[in-house]
This record gives sequence, structure tokens and C-alpha cells, in this order.
Amino acid sequence: MALELGRAKGLSIGIIMDGNGRWAKKRGLPRTAGHTKGAEVFRDIIRYCNELELASVTFYAFSTENWSRPMEEVNGIMKLFGEYLVMAYDYQKENNRVVFLGDRSPLPEKYQEQMNDIEQKTRANTGTILNVAVNYGGRQELVHGIRILAQRVLAGELRPEEINTDTVSSVLYTAGQRDPDFILRPSGEHRLSNFMLWQASYAEFVDMDVLWPDFTRADLDRAIEEYNTRSRRFGGL
Repeated sequence: MALELGRAKGLSIGIIMDGNGRWAKKRGLPRTAGHTKGAEVFRDIIRYCNELELASVTFYAFSTENWSRPMEEVNGIMKLFGEYLVMAYDYQKENNRVVFLGDRSPLPEKYQEQMNDIEQKTRANTGTILNVAVNYGGRQELVHGIRILAQRVLAGELRPEEINTDTVSSVLYTAGQRDPDFILRPSGEHRLSNFMLWQASYAEFVDMDVLWPDFTRADLDRAIEEYNTRSRRFGGL
């Protein structure tokens, strides 16, 4: 049954796209085939998030730890990312704002230029924010932000006692965005894997026993309905 109209509008969601390799292995295929299928699902779920009028959705596409995977697999993922960058220009006319989270400096220069261009061209859009985390790690994000604050203190622009949760949030990749209402992880795993460590401090967690390449719009509906049964108290009663 389709999600009731309005049940997802305005939500902020983080999605850990997991299980591509296992999906391929179960079918006797190379791991790159799993990533190709996962990329197709990624594109469809982006469209659906638009239709649901989410405030934002953050997709964990490639972590700082993923560089340790076999070179063939890394190259395959980077090729798929390059294809996504070409497609991402379409989001400008759909009123989406696209933001890339992570350290983009190790990526090919062409990709960096495209990422900067896409962000600039969609910056004023007011629809769903599409965050794509590439070469991203939650700990690395915090270290990056702390260094910025330390530089401001050394420059006399900021006093240590002025640093608070809002100050820290302002130097993260997601500056100016709301924290996720819930983090979704398909594939049956039950961990954050260095994803949005600061932003997820009060997020609900929804785990689903479905590999990402098999993930459907109906699965996202189920995840949102599960979230809507939760009572969020933020430490209160």
C-alpha cells in the first residue's frame, strides 16, 4: 500500500546504501555489477524522495575507508559517480539543491569542477536537498570542522568559550541544514559505519533486511511508516 499523502513531507533522512557486493556475490556476479544495480536504485529513490517532498535526504555513496577495496571495484564506483554527475544537472530544473559531503580533493579534477558547478547552479533551489556523501567519514568531518574553529581562535576571531553545539554544526559539511530525523540502513547491518556521527545524535535508526540493489519505493514507505511510530523525546519525558 502506498504511503499516505503527507506522511513523509518535510522529513530529513540519511541512507546508508549497503549490500551491493553481497547482492552480486549471491548471483555469481562481479561486485561492480552490484554497484551498477545499486546506482539504478539510487537514482529511482532520489526521484521518489522528490515526490514525497522530503526536506533533505543524505546518501552515503563512498566512505573514506572504501579506498581500501580492490582497485577494480573503486574504479567502477568512481565511473558510476562520474555518470551521476552528468545526470545531476537535471535536478536544477526539478528545484533540488545538490550538496556533496566529504573531502573531494582526492577525486579527479574534472569531478571536482563538476561538483562545484552543480552545487553553485542548484544553490538557490528550494526543493528537497540531495546530499551525496563521497569520500566522507563522520570522524574526518569533525576533525575538519575542529581545525576551522582552531584557526578562527588563533586568528582572534573566536574565543574558546564561544564554541558551542551551534558553532560546531556551522563548520560541518551539512552547515545550515537540519539534522536527520532517522538513519536508514538496508542490508541487515546494525551500525553507523562512520556516517553523520554528529548529526545523528538524536536520530532514530531504521534497519531493514534488504540489500540495497533490491531496495524499492515500497521499502522506503515501510521505513517512513516505522519512523512515524516512534516517539522522539530528545532526552525529555
